[in-house]
Amino acid sequence: MNKPSKGLAVCGCQRRHRKAVGVDPRIKSSNLKRLRRIAGQVRGLERMVGEDRYCADILVQLASVQQALRGVGRALMGNHLRHCVADAIRAGTPRRAEATYDELLALIYKYSR
Repeated sequence: MNKPSKGLAVCGCQRRHRKAVGVDPRIKSSNLKRLRRIAGQVRGLERMVGEDRYCADILVQLASVQQALRGVGRALMGNHLRHCVADAIRAGTPRRAEATYDELLALIYKYSR
């Protein structure tokens, strides 16, 4: 995998301060709402465990939280593909495009675990 130039990820996102480039405000707002809802679900799970609730009920709620987190991940991945990756492949050199593909594959493998 090729190394990005100092301060930038291979895709062109700013790495130094870990800021995304081209974030859709609607996606950001939706993700923040989802994450707040998920935080509430996690607090509910904590309460359920503390109250010795029935294991099956806790597992159902846990599955719900995991699915909600996957939904946020899909939205983030879509935004990354639409903006960062697409721009890097379109505007970059063949070497930069190859590095972007490598970075994307590594991200997909890590995300799919």
